[in-house]
Amino acid sequence: MAARASRKLISDYITKRAISSSVGSCRHCSSAAESSPKIPHFSKKGRLLTGATIGLVIAGGAYVSTVDEATFWEKRPDPANLGLEVWGRKFSNPIGLAAGFDKNAEAVEGLLGMGFGFVEVGSVTPVPQEGNPKPRIFRLREEGAIINRCGFNSEGIVAVAKRLGAQHGKRKLDETSSTSPSSIEEVKHGGKAGPGILGVNLGKNKTSEDAAADYVQGVHTLSQYADYLVINVSSPNTPGLRMLQGRKQLKDLVKKIQAARDEMQWGEEGPPPLLVKIAPDLSREDLEDIAAVALALRLDGLIISNTTISRPDPVNKSPVSEEAGGLSGKPLFNLSTRILKEMYILTRGKIPLIGCGGISSGEDAYKKIRAGASLLQLYTAFAYGGPALIPQMKAELSECLERDGFKSILEAVGADCR
Repeated sequence: MAARASRKLISDYITKRAISSSVGSCRHCSSAAESSPKIPHFSKKGRLLTGATIGLVIAGGAYVSTVDEATFWEKRPDPANLGLEVWGRKFSNPIGLAAGFDKNAEAVEGLLGMGFGFVEVGSVTPVPQEGNPKPRIFRLREEGAIINRCGFNSEGIVAVAKRLGAQHGKRKLDETSSTSPSSIEEVKHGGKAGPGILGVNLGKNKTSEDAAADYVQGVHTLSQYADYLVINVSSPNTPGLRMLQGRKQLKDLVKKIQAARDEMQWGEEGPPPLLVKIAPDLSREDLEDIAAVALALRLDGLIISNTTISRPDPVNKSPVSEEAGGLSGKPLFNLSTRILKEMYILTRGKIPLIGCGGISSGEDAYKKIRAGASLLQLYTAFAYGGPALIPQMKAELSECLERDGFKSILEAVGADCR
């Protein structure tokens, strides 16, 4: 019901506001919202929609004319060759939404209703913090890129736990009250968020002197609602954070977090898998160290990669490139895919990898899979392309698999590394 309500509210908003909006030619925006139509006010009951509405704001309504409204919201099953199982969890498709979009878990059901196979919320910090001063988001529209220096702006783990707890309780209620066997099966498919898989990305507070304690607090508070957890040690916008990627620092950190997770009481499904999100700006030695830690501690997965502090061509020709922060979008694709492939080889394909960075088409997604990714994440392309991009990418990815004779995603994983 929440997903249907999400679609109805978004549809109404599109009809009233987005038809008259345009992308515009601005290349330098102080924030995503400042250059777009005003967001309609929602009561607290409607806060589930906030992140989805942000999609309209960031994209500026540009995608509205790309697909017929009724056709877009029609519920269609994902292509059979896109389904896969990772960590014992069933994904209807491998295309997910990266952390940073729905930072405070305000739109999980609405975003899953758009067709993502999984959604990752956060980064969530223990204590609420505003993040870095604005302006802190800058668009490079022609390059399909964004530079951000948000700095873990977060409402904190208590606020996020309340939202995820309410969603989890609603799902359990639906599961127990349903009388239809088919609907019960539908509710059970996916993860703790309902029809899709939910990841929770954990961060540390800017002023914290004990990073491990921050992550442990996040685990204790939020892991019960997560299908998987992510330790974010790679944002370039929190001073000193990337130092935690060093071999000794990462090993000590992961051991403490694993211990905190494993000491909790878990049911038959066991504890949520633990992943680490790494930067693309790493040397070969850095990658070898991370791979060694991941294998030695039996880490459940890696996300490759976060944003880059480099400014590859053609971004370096833009005056916006001088802004501090992490670069995401198309210019990151080659760098992040190279790091992904190297890590797949270093870990010998033993650890599931999530490919993130510059994916904007089904063909891009397919290249990430061949480079070693089992799952994928979007951020910038979704900001520019909007919800219509998701079914388009799934169709293109399915065609790529069929074209090269792969019957499933997992058959194609690491094909370029063999």
